[in-house]
Formats: sequence, C-alpha cells, structure tokens
Amino acid sequence: MRAGDRLGEVAAAFDVSRMTVARVRDHAALVGARGSHSGFRLSYRERVEIGVRVGLGESVRAIAGALGRSPSTVSRELARNGGRERYRPARAEQRAQGCAARPRSGKLAGCPRLLAEVEKGLGERWSPQQISARLRVDHPDDEEMRISHETIYRSLYVQSRGELRRELTAHLRTGRRTRKSQGQAERRGRIVGMVSIAQRPPEVDERRVPGHWEGDLLVGAGGKSAIMTLVERQTRYVLLACLEDQTSMHVTDVLAERIKHLPDHLLKSLTWDQGRELAAHQHFTSQTGIQVYFCDPHSPWQRGSNENTNGLLRQYLPKGTNLAVHDQAALDQIAAELNGRPRQTLEWLKPAEKMAELLDQEGPPQRA
Repeated sequence: MRAGDRLGEVAAAFDVSRMTVARVRDHAALVGARGSHSGFRLSYRERVEIGVRVGLGESVRAIAGALGRSPSTVSRELARNGGRERYRPARAEQRAQGCAARPRSGKLAGCPRLLAEVEKGLGERWSPQQISARLRVDHPDDEEMRISHETIYRSLYVQSRGELRRELTAHLRTGRRTRKSQGQAERRGRIVGMVSIAQRPPEVDERRVPGHWEGDLLVGAGGKSAIMTLVERQTRYVLLACLEDQTSMHVTDVLAERIKHLPDHLLKSLTWDQGRELAAHQHFTSQTGIQVYFCDPHSPWQRGSNENTNGLLRQYLPKGTNLAVHDQAALDQIAAELNGRPRQTLEWLKPAEKMAELLDQEGPPQRA
C-alpha cells in the first residue's frame, strides 16, 4: 500500500480479501494518527489488547492488570463503547480521536441567560459554588441553567476561555489567582471567672436549637481599630458592630446593645475566644442573662462558624486597613450581603431566610 499498489493488487498478492486489506490499512492509520501519545489516555494498541482479552473472556481486573491500568479505566472504556459484546478497538479509537479533536465552546459562551446569572452572582460576591448551587434552587426544572463551580473558575482563570470578564476575579473571596491557606497564632491572657467550652451543653455543639452565638473582633491595621462580629450557629446569621475602642467594658456594652432587639428564644449563649476584650463577661451576663463560654487557647476551630465568617469579611474589610472608616450603616450593608448568600450547610438557603423563619416563630417576650 505504501508503494502505491491498489487495494485489489495487494489482496491478490497475499491471497486475502479486499476487506482484510482495508482493515489492515485502517489499523495502520489509527496507530499513527495521534502522533505523540499521552500516557494518561488509552492508546490504540491498548484498545486492541482490550478487544483481544475481552474476546478471550478475561475479567476487567485481569485486563487492567495486564495493561497496568486502573480497573475503572477499562470499565469506562467498555461502557462508553457498547460493552463487552459490542466493543471494537478501531471504532473506540475513532470515537476517542473525534472527541479529542472536537472544538468545544464553553457552556457560558453558548447561554447568555446563564452567563448573566453567573456574572450577577459574582458581582454580589457569591462564590462559584454558591452560584452553582443556587441556580439549581432558582431554576429546578431548567437544565440549561446548570453549571459547575469548576467551570466558573476555569472561565475566570483560563486565558483561552474568556467567557467571564477577568475583572470579576476581584469579587472572589480571596481576590487572588491562587488560593493559600492562612493562619496565625494568638497569645491570650487569663480571664477571671471564665467558663470553659467543655461545659457548654451538647445541644450547642449539635446545632439542634437556635440562639447560640459565636463572637470575635476583626482587627484593623496595627491593632488600632476593630469591629465586632457575631454569628448565630444554626442559621449562620451575621451581626456586625462598630467599636470606638477595644476595652472590655466598651465591648460588652456594645455587644449587649447590638443584640437587645432579638427575642429571648434567640439569645441563649455566646462562645468567644480567650481575648481580653471580653474580660468583663460577668458584667455582660448580668446585663443580658446570656452565658459566655470561652474556647481553649489556640483553638479557632471551636468557633468554626465565626472563623469562617471573619474570613468572608476580609473580602470587604481587607487586612492592614483602618476599620474605623466604616460606620454602622456600612457594616449593616456588609452583613446584609453575607446574610443574602446561599449556604451549602443550609441546603443552599440564605441565612436571612433561616433567621426570618425563626423570627416568625412564637417565642418568649423580647428583653427590655
């Protein structure tokens, strides 16, 4: 065939049918079609071996062992190409090459409605995962309005895609192109009369009932400014408060003022770290009747909801900035945005929606 002989001439020379010669020709073409072969994908030779071993009745695991591949790789290869009974190596290779060569446009590029919804969510500082999940909630019967969070990330970061405007990366939680773990140790003094988190009722740990809060201070540049952050453990509802200073009496007075509008059934306990700003916790308890529990030293995971919220707040209140420039109205707006984000832990409902449900429930009278 390479010398230019015709199909019939080659068949006559080898005393075989024209069909046999055509199959050998196609086989040779498939072997050389890919050029360099990535070891991550099955080669045509491997597909031929799969076909032979399937014909011999070998199990998927035996075939995978002979190829040095995972059994799941062989199983998927058979499943996508008609199963054991209908598997043909040449047909499987042609299909694989066709899929690899197929030009693919991004899903966002082909659906303006979906693109608009994703851009709207990013503009409101929702994470790609929140956007993806909320689309299922808002459009339960519309398959076109489906997208994975990884597709959103790729559309933002991969140069060749470009469905989403690159400037939208500024609205992501980190504001960076890479994600880095962060952590810092804090040194805390001993607080008189503090009650350990170990004494906190089990119902708080299990989030069975609402009304249990976690709190902390978010500190600005040089430790010269701070705001108070509070999170309700069951609903993840956020409250923020301005602070003029970080003295214990001022912090506890602002804390009591911030929560006084809430009904009694939503005010049961408060968990704080061992910061000196809550050294006057006994004064706070006498004012409000709310028991304060203190975490173990260097154990931020014991206030997981609050730690996560503080991380979200850095999207609005970056480290190294003066937090005193934000008045209470600005902080309320930030809290409203956070409370309007759908959460996976709430089955993609919003904290504001969950809190509204609790406020509608009949509870004890409000505190004076």
